[in-house]
Amino acid sequence: MTWEVLSMIGTIAFAVSGAIVAMEEEYDILGVFILGIVTAFGGGAIRNLLIGVPVSALWEQGLLFQIAIIAILAVFLFPANLLKQWQKWGNLFDAIGLSAFAIQGAIYASNMHHPMSAIIVAAVLTGIGGGIIRDLLAGRKPVVLRAEIYAVWAILAGIIIGLKITSSPWELYTLFAIVTVLRVCSYTFDWKLPIRRIEHY
Repeated sequence: MTWEVLSMIGTIAFAVSGAIVAMEEEYDILGVFILGIVTAFGGGAIRNLLIGVPVSALWEQGLLFQIAIIAILAVFLFPANLLKQWQKWGNLFDAIGLSAFAIQGAIYASNMHHPMSAIIVAAVLTGIGGGIIRDLLAGRKPVVLRAEIYAVWAILAGIIIGLKITSSPWELYTLFAIVTVLRVCSYTFDWKLPIRRIEHY
């Protein structure tokens, strides 16, 4: 049940995030739907390929596709006077999607009895895969490649799931809230990882 709830939360959040980016780039309605769907399901598709789940499993998520389409349509029809807040809401929905999908991906790999390394990879790919595809299709530098802390939170979620520190639903929802808050703090307070610059002579 927890896995299904996280799947729904992540799907809605990333579908909305993709739709918001598409609208910022002035895509037409078809482009908004395509980018929203790709953002919502891209990370899961990449994860499935790498941990041995058949690609066809993606097409068995009919309910999630319907939820994503409804979420995208709701965003597209959102009142025009609230469009000024898109950047703030886009970041928030991206944080929610990152957290929900990272935990969901880690649970998926853990339930398949994969080692810790695979659980972390599944968490990262599920959490950031859709966002990377979204940014690339929108012609943007992927968020995960910036100095701002992003993928680290997916890695943290994967480690915690892999160590079986959390198991009950309320513990998983608490982890979801913590990862979301950490991601929001990282872009609000501009937390960054160390960078190394190369001087050009």
